[in-house]
Amino acid sequence: MASKDISNPFIMKRFAPLLFPVIAFLTGILTVFSFAPYGVWGFQILCLAILSGIIICQEKTRHAFFCGWCYGSASFGAGLYWMFISLHVYGGMNALPAATGIALLAMFMGLLPASACLLTHLLMKRFRTGRYLTAMMLFPAFWTVFEWLRGWVLSGLPWLTTGYAFTDSPMAGYAPVLGVFGISLMVSLAAGTLTCLSIAVKDRSRNLMLVMVVVFVLLLSAGQSLRQIEWTTVQGEPIKVRLLQGNIAQEAKFNPRQIYAMLDQYASMITRQPADVIVTPETAVPIYPQNLPAGYLDSLLAFVDASGSRLALGIPLADSRTVYTNSLVVLSPKDSGSDRLYRYNKHHLVPFGEFVPMGFRWFVNMMHIPLGDFKRGDLIQQPFPVKGQWILPNICYEDIFGEEIAARLRDEHASGRPVASILLNISNIAWFGDTIALPQHLQISRMRSLETGRPMLRATNTGTTAFIDEYGEVIQQLPPYVQGEISFHVTGTQGMTPYILFGNTPTVILSLLLIILVCLVGRFRQKRL
Repeated sequence: MASKDISNPFIMKRFAPLLFPVIAFLTGILTVFSFAPYGVWGFQILCLAILSGIIICQEKTRHAFFCGWCYGSASFGAGLYWMFISLHVYGGMNALPAATGIALLAMFMGLLPASACLLTHLLMKRFRTGRYLTAMMLFPAFWTVFEWLRGWVLSGLPWLTTGYAFTDSPMAGYAPVLGVFGISLMVSLAAGTLTCLSIAVKDRSRNLMLVMVVVFVLLLSAGQSLRQIEWTTVQGEPIKVRLLQGNIAQEAKFNPRQIYAMLDQYASMITRQPADVIVTPETAVPIYPQNLPAGYLDSLLAFVDASGSRLALGIPLADSRTVYTNSLVVLSPKDSGSDRLYRYNKHHLVPFGEFVPMGFRWFVNMMHIPLGDFKRGDLIQQPFPVKGQWILPNICYEDIFGEEIAARLRDEHASGRPVASILLNISNIAWFGDTIALPQHLQISRMRSLETGRPMLRATNTGTTAFIDEYGEVIQQLPPYVQGEISFHVTGTQGMTPYILFGNTPTVILSLLLIILVCLVGRFRQKRL
């Protein structure tokens, strides 16, 4: 009797508008476990399959939008909770407004997946595309386009992009061809096949069940096959690298009483032994050169000259009283054959931490975070040489913008200049404590190696300092929140992956073509009826 009541269409129609958003919300939380440090990448496929099934079941487009918003808000809220630490613990903001700010950010970012769901449902109804085409092609295309757009909105925050969950999966093979957003497209297509499979089971259509299983297997098999291709080759001789992790507490980093002890600590770590290149984290020296103790930089230069080492030093620079940059400075020996001083200025700045978005000064005033309103560096900045290798730096979360790194490599190739053979990221994400932000960022760096076919060096303040090879595998890694270093020899690579040459353009075009194709098929069906 009870089962008959539950399956009653009137009851389902009445409670479905409440049930589906709850399922979408819980599914959105589940997606976090597909990313590092958990790495259950199959959850991402399953969650997207559930979401696309929910969208197809909705009668009204506004319900589809709301379900997508619940899914996205929950996913971002659970995956980015660590931002609360930077606002409350280190930014000095009261807990309630800090938590409210993170919740509002998650809800705002949730509008993008919600818009993908809205347009999917709207075109499904308008062109009568049917359940199979909608799940298999229309939803994956819109999902991918709006993930790509998330890399642009409000200067971009493509953290938790679907494709990042698949660094250790067969889908990783798509990275050097289509990039992380291309993986997102292939993953959402695979999720669509699961949705269609469930529909085929319900319809008892054995032929369609077989087709969906075959397509699912082909998507995974193609990715695995692509992993066997060597897109780049070894270049030159290996160089010795030392990556330093100072483990300076964030609350002490800008404390005037502790700065001198911190400077002495890094000077001691730097001069402990020579290497072809020694790398410190972002703002390892947290004050401008003109404010440093007398002779501090001179002593580092003396070590560089005596040891033949190059020193890559994270330091803010002030070009005037109003113009300052978050920079990496490389000090080279006199007889190195290259410029004595190399400078890289961070291009992609962090909103609220490094620049204040228009109209949000009131929000920044609630915090006590130093070093704001930096000047943006140029996108195209040349790499620096180290014994036949060319190292291309980026700072902190710049490495979540894969197309910008690809654009720099592509520009070097097109101009005939030396193309970088090694990538370098220096970071200080102590702002976010010992949370999932650290392994998430490491996973993002691994994706950059997969896309470009180049090794990545990561020097961080509190974690995770690591050496990643050109296949995206972590070769050496320091535990978070320990003071230490890793020392190794690394050989750079040469060659241009398809992703370097074409960036995200093929993925976006393919997604748009899928949308157009589905709409044309739907229109053709309407004319035949």
